[in-house]
Order: sequence, then structure tokens, then C-alpha cells
Amino acid sequence: MSLSDFFTPINLSIITPKNGYYTSQLGNMVNFYVDSFPDLEQPVDIAIIGVQEDRNAINNAGCALAPDYIREKLYQLNEGAYSTQIVDLGNIRQGETVTDTYFALKTVIAELIKKDIIPLIIGGGQDLTYAQYLGYETLEQKVDLVVVDSHFDLEDDFQDGIETTSTSYLSKIFLHEPNYLFNYSNLGYQTYFASQDSLRVMEKLYFDAHRLGTLSNSIAVTEPTIRNANMLSFDIGAIRSSDAAANANAKPNGFYGEEACQICRYAGFNDKLTSIGFYEFNPAYDNNGQTAMLLSQMIWYFIDGVYNRKKDFPLSPKSQYLIYKTSLRHDDHELVFVKSKKSDRWWMQVPYPTGGSKNERFHLVPCRHEDYKTAVAGEMPDLWWRTYQKLT
Repeated sequence: MSLSDFFTPINLSIITPKNGYYTSQLGNMVNFYVDSFPDLEQPVDIAIIGVQEDRNAINNAGCALAPDYIREKLYQLNEGAYSTQIVDLGNIRQGETVTDTYFALKTVIAELIKKDIIPLIIGGGQDLTYAQYLGYETLEQKVDLVVVDSHFDLEDDFQDGIETTSTSYLSKIFLHEPNYLFNYSNLGYQTYFASQDSLRVMEKLYFDAHRLGTLSNSIAVTEPTIRNANMLSFDIGAIRSSDAAANANAKPNGFYGEEACQICRYAGFNDKLTSIGFYEFNPAYDNNGQTAMLLSQMIWYFIDGVYNRKKDFPLSPKSQYLIYKTSLRHDDHELVFVKSKKSDRWWMQVPYPTGGSKNERFHLVPCRHEDYKTAVAGEMPDLWWRTYQKLT
């Protein structure tokens, strides 16, 4: 089966300005699937995928129409100071069942990642995050998942056999067998939307949950968390309604538009990140195309980040890194930190317990300079402890 079997071509007349694109605009740089499917054996960095599926988007029917509204704004933005190699593969239609759509998206993502192409998913409900995750199943590697959302999309009873929806897909990921999820991180949850049961689940599994209030006006705090992700899912509902009204579930509080753009740029910078999805945008609720424009700018910042990657994931060559060692106040255990000379970014070495990895003696986890300062003060950084517990 060819990947083209899953897609419908793009109708350029819908998304193209009356006078066409200027030479500097992205619409003039992207290879669109119009008549013939793009050749993915040629050099390609990013593949844009529209998904016309909203049957399991709770209280947000209409988000299946999102892809072309986003394209209309995105391709009028100017290319940055780099040469892009981007294809737009068109839209994955609704399958006969939602499961059929999941299968199509899962298959496409797996094939693209194998070709070292980053899938960039636009449109549909956030339940598609489950299909995005399943795309990693054949890669036989652990996955670090970051979700930007005001809610934890968990069922309260947290049991197997639940339906996959935009409010329960996370339960499906946590319970999926075989389990290849190493870490889950939430950015921007709002406490009054989080049950105590869900918070206990996060604590029990040593997952990371970052409350909106701790990130407001401190968006740089999110960078190490995002830098650790293999895949990222962004619910447009995590942005405050004044900046992103185009969602039937929009709320008054959330990230500002510029913070959302910064998050996306951090995601682009991440050498590990191999897929990203933007979900829950509903054109029916948009105000003069403002949310579509914000989303297109978020995608622009992600693309800008990808083409400005530092490729400095430690430790090769070792000459490009500084090693810092420190001991805890009441412990003989030595903590090791790594700093990149190229980007000034930090990592922590967390040793595998006895019987852990046969190929590696330690796990490198992105961290902040503040974690190093905590260790210098003789205290155990919380991130080190939670990571060690997951390795056990």
C-alpha cells in the first residue's frame, strides 16, 4: 500500500491568494500534493498532514475542517533565513470508522519517521494524539510525550476498554500494551480542571505536570521539558480564549499567543523531536481568522526552530561539552551535569540501577542551570529523583 492511498490532494484554489504567492512566501516554497504525490525519497525535512477527523472530538464538532483554514494563513508567511524542504501531503479523510482514520495516521507517521521526515499534523480532535503515539510502535524505542493542554485527558475510572476520545486518549496511551511510553509531561494544566485522582496518577507514575501559574511569565522553564520530547501534542484550548477563540471548549485562562509561539520554537529546536500535532482548532468559532493566523505563526516558529537546531545532544564530540560534578550534602553519591559549549544548554546524568540498560551506564535528561545550582547547594534535584524512579 502506498502512502498516497491515504490522502486526498489539496485544492490550491481554496488556499491560494487571488494574485498567487510572492517569491518569499512559504506557499512558493512548499511541494504540494496536487496532481502527483510528492517524492519522499528526495530530501524532505517536514511533511505537513491534514486530518479531517472530529467524530471523537468532545463538544468540538467542526475541527475536521481545520487543515485548509490553517494552510490559507500559513503559506502567506515569509520563509525565514534558511532554505526549506517541506512537502504538504494533503488531507487524510475520515475513514469508515474512527479506528480506520487512526490506522491511516499511525501508518503515515511511522513511515515518515523511518525516512527521517518530521510529520506536522494539523486539524482534527486531540484524540488523534493516540494515533500519533501508535506511529512509534514499530520503531521499538521508548517515547517521551509532551502535551500542551489545560486538562489531563484521563478517564476518572482509568480502566481498560474505554473509548478513545479527546478527553480520554491519555488513558489509552498509559494503558497501551506493549508499553513504550517512558515519560509523559503536561504543560499548562489548570488546577480546577484537574481531579485529585488524576494528580495522584501523575505522582504515582513519576510523570511531569506543570501548572499554568508556574509557567506564566516564565515560559523558558518549559524548554528542558520540551527538549526531552520525541513527540508533542498541542491542544489549541491551552491558549486563552482572547488569543485563540476558535475552539468550542475555549477558556478565559491559558497561555498567551506569544508564549504558544515560544513553546513551538523550543519544540523545533529539539533534536529528539520527530513529530508534532496541532489539534482542536475549529474554524466555526474563529474571529476574522485570528486563531488560524496564530496557529500558522506557531507552526512558522516550529519550522524556524527545526532549521536552527544546534545538533548538540551530548556527548559527541566530548570536546564540545563541559562536565560538572557535585556531591549531595548528606550523601556520598556524585551528580554529574553536562553543559553544551555550543548552546549553553544543560543535561543531567542519571545512572541506570543495577539490572538496567545493558548498553548504557546512565540516562541523559535535559535540565536547567537551576538544577545544577540546587545540586551544588547539596540538595537532590526533583527531576533527578523522578527520572531515577522511572529507570528502576
